[in-house]
Amino acid sequence: MNPSRSKKSVVTGAAGFIGSHLCEALLRIGHEVVGIDNFDEFYDPAVKQRNLNAIRKHPRFSFIEGDIRDAELVSQCIDSSTFAVVHLAARAGVRPSIEDPDLYFDVNVRGTLKLLECCAAFPTCRFIFGSSSSVYGKSSRVPFREDDAAAEPISPYAASKRSGELLCHTFHHLYGMPVTCLRFFTVYGPRQRPDLAIHKFARLIAAGRPIPVFGDGSMRRDYTYVEDIVNGIIRAMDRCAGFSIYNLGNSSPIALSDLIPMIERALGKKAKIDCREPSRGDVDCTFADITKAAKELDYCPRTDFATGLDGFVEWLNAAQPVPGSQGRPAESGEGDIAGIARFKPALPVAEPLKTRSASIAGGGRRPLLSGFAGGLLREPSSEYADIA
Repeated sequence: MNPSRSKKSVVTGAAGFIGSHLCEALLRIGHEVVGIDNFDEFYDPAVKQRNLNAIRKHPRFSFIEGDIRDAELVSQCIDSSTFAVVHLAARAGVRPSIEDPDLYFDVNVRGTLKLLECCAAFPTCRFIFGSSSSVYGKSSRVPFREDDAAAEPISPYAASKRSGELLCHTFHHLYGMPVTCLRFFTVYGPRQRPDLAIHKFARLIAAGRPIPVFGDGSMRRDYTYVEDIVNGIIRAMDRCAGFSIYNLGNSSPIALSDLIPMIERALGKKAKIDCREPSRGDVDCTFADITKAAKELDYCPRTDFATGLDGFVEWLNAAQPVPGSQGRPAESGEGDIAGIARFKPALPVAEPLKTRSASIAGGGRRPLLSGFAGGLLREPSSEYADIA
């Protein structure tokens, strides 16, 4: 793959899990990258600061701290020289969205609208929207295909993502914008968000604490390694034309009852199970049909789950060793960067980020995007482990 070089790309949710990996990859292939994030407190903002350690002083990386709902801020980041906007910022999480649907729609829908409005002024700017497999709801047809109706989401988060897709189509129709929507299937790997199942289960098992398991363990997820997702995003950027939707998954679902023993083996420690009733908003299965992405994007996930899980556990142990784990302490005081550097090359670590901060009209800053972010430091809530 040889994407166009010296292109300016804007990444929202840049300090997050997928966003930080994407920024690193774009810089490696020659892009100029403008990152946007507001370090929302959905989990510890210090984690997201650490996600940027490898690139914060890169000469082709600039960062703006602020809210994607701030039209003035967005307009300062996107101009006629912008090759692509990759919109990964979102209020994340299926189960938390049930508790606060207003916030999820304000961030995920109105934030997407502000970005689309800005991009509409620059018809050659490519818009890549980070969507979710959750839009398929409880679809009875598996694997999920992009031409499925996706008309019955079962959580506010899923509904907000489907709404974002519809807005993307509307703006393509009205303004001729090239738009691609990417439906991510349960992304995992180094820097994964701490409330997601693999990250949360691994930490709790290693610490000898019970893991919350909702339902009978038959729930299946199409776990997809973050490096494969990033490769898919970059291919979509290069080929973005017209309006398209693609599944980015691994096309190999794993049941929760199989996932837990795999994490146990990776950690060398048995899990204590806290059985709970099934959670509202959780779908029974996600399973990506990636035929379209393979044909049109040349997308081909290469990381099998066991290998990816080993990479995640190695990063987790290096980032912050926990009692009973088999990892070693992090080197040089930069835990997560040291951990991932042994799994794949990272750019040089630098000093704390100097950022611009943007306020919202009316004063103050609104809480916003976790941007698919991941990490640890602050212990995530024990009330749920989001498996989406």
